[in-house]
Amino acid sequence: MLEFDVLTLFPEMVAGPLSLSIAGRAEHAGLFAVRARQLRDWAFDKHRRTDDYLCGGGQGMLMKCEPIFAAVEELRRPDTCVILMTPQGRAYNQAAARALAARGGHYIIICGHYEGVDQRVTDALVDMELSIGDFILTNGAIAAVTVIDSIVRLLPGALGDERSPQEESFGDGLLEAPAYTKPNEFRGMKVPEVLLSGNHAAIAEWKRAQSLERTRRNRPDLYEAWLKKNRPAGNPPAAAPARDAETGGTPSADGQGGR
Repeated sequence: MLEFDVLTLFPEMVAGPLSLSIAGRAEHAGLFAVRARQLRDWAFDKHRRTDDYLCGGGQGMLMKCEPIFAAVEELRRPDTCVILMTPQGRAYNQAAARALAARGGHYIIICGHYEGVDQRVTDALVDMELSIGDFILTNGAIAAVTVIDSIVRLLPGALGDERSPQEESFGDGLLEAPAYTKPNEFRGMKVPEVLLSGNHAAIAEWKRAQSLERTRRNRPDLYEAWLKKNRPAGNPPAAAPARDAETGGTPSADGQGGR
């Protein structure tokens, strides 16, 4: 079973979201366990302080060494990986989620707050620094929930269909194609005919073209990376497919969408 100990000043931010939806069902099924730990429980002084002024001056407060060291040293096991959520960490993505899910074992996640944590925590305790994006949150508990949720949903048995993680966005480096459900027409907007055709080869081709176009439009960085990985040597970049005004798809000879 995958286990998480989350060190935070706001345990409620962790326990609440992860008790709901897919994560909640996965925890109830025994696929993982998460324990939101109040970092103040390892503080030494009577006021249970976990922060202090920065050495050398500067704005804000910094999380102290002592409570974090005490907590990690008490909770660490032979199979533990210690993660620090910080804007200075490596960019977290779906590949990292898959790697952490496959690793399994025990994770201690340290949630930064204020101006972050004392550098000695990073130097002596942390195995991995992660950032969920180039922006600043009020505290790392929000980021920790995001990381845990993304890992948990990849565990075998967490999703109803085991193919789901492979067929969604980032499964093959591209964004997922548009999806539709009933009614087939709503306020003049129609489901693309190809999706109603029953022609599975044509549907797969349409989805691939849509996936490429959506990635090119919304995430050109991913699109270029995909091209470099999949384009045969010496071939020019593939032309981006044009959008069909009526269906939102890409036109082909039969009007159902294609490359």
